[in-house]
Amino acid sequence: MRALLAHSGGPTAVINASLQGIVEEAQWHAVITGVLGARFGIEGLLAGDFVDLRALSPERLAAVGHATSSAIGTSRRAATPADLERVLDVCRANDVRWLFYTGGNGSMETARQIAAAARAAGRALGVIGVPKTIDNDLTATDHTPGYPSAARFFACATRDIGADNRALRGLVQIIEVLGRHTGWITAATTLARHRPDDAPHLVYLPEQPLPLARFLDDVQRVFDRLGRCTVTVCEGQLDEHGAPFGADVRQSSRGPLATNLAHRLALVVTERLGVKARGEKPGLLGRVSTELRSEVDWMEARRVGEAAVRAAVAGQSGLMVTLERLPGPDYGCATGLVPLDRVAGTERRFPATWIESGGQDVRSDFRDWAAPLVGPLGADEAID
Repeated sequence: MRALLAHSGGPTAVINASLQGIVEEAQWHAVITGVLGARFGIEGLLAGDFVDLRALSPERLAAVGHATSSAIGTSRRAATPADLERVLDVCRANDVRWLFYTGGNGSMETARQIAAAARAAGRALGVIGVPKTIDNDLTATDHTPGYPSAARFFACATRDIGADNRALRGLVQIIEVLGRHTGWITAATTLARHRPDDAPHLVYLPEQPLPLARFLDDVQRVFDRLGRCTVTVCEGQLDEHGAPFGADVRQSSRGPLATNLAHRLALVVTERLGVKARGEKPGLLGRVSTELRSEVDWMEARRVGEAAVRAAVAGQSGLMVTLERLPGPDYGCATGLVPLDRVAGTERRFPATWIESGGQDVRSDFRDWAAPLVGPLGADEAID
């Protein structure tokens, strides 16, 4: 009987490491006679469009595992009831006994639905969710593969933009950070700080509304003190009225999302405060950059793939692999399992206890939590 892997949702810098872990671990279990990859996620699954991952040489598989984005393609398509029936039929026609579904909140909901449909139909199909999201908003896991690398990218981007800001005073730079409705990546930009007054000077998370008047007051205060200001703000940040400050909005897979928030805020700063301001948007590069990939992230992504296979061959289904931080002063993490019912369609917000009372920074507790995931960044040694 075969195993089948499908990717879902946005790609990351380490999603292929989980693929590598699945294929390599499967080779140790004689009961798995083949490993297929669905091209472009559920779209390929429904069409029976598969690639034989077992046919990859060890060298080729290792190269794929270190490649960025999804080597087999992914999809944001949500499953319909008709899709679920088709998935079961395709799996049976191709002797698929185990399905590994890689993704975030919405993807785990799809995996849950497939597992439930298989149980209801009496089909012998084991479904294991493999966590993957840069947003770090899956519940019941310490963190998600993909997040540390994205966090590292934006921390480095903030460090370097901050150096630019320091070198040419008189400018407000606003960096728009990925994360949708949660501030996990934005919070990680504070890891860029090595000295007093290093960027970011202001940090805003969507877990708390941001009144425009308060934002302008914050910027003015920093600018008056330093003659410059670097701000990091999550792309999903809203004002006290639930609006994105007049930014343009597109409909994303999980609701409306601003497309030019930093640019819009920069225009407002210039209009209201009379100082030069510029919006910076590294954008999707932040989720697939291999040059700034976290080594911890890559290793853990591979491990969750291996753990998914072990759970499947043990007869388990309807579960997602988790990462569980080990106690002690040195960082360590083990894998665990949680029912898909607990994570499907839910969203873990950034804890309020890690946000400073003023709402424009995060506490050192978070930085202590995030630092071992992101890894050392290196200080900017330039002198003011």
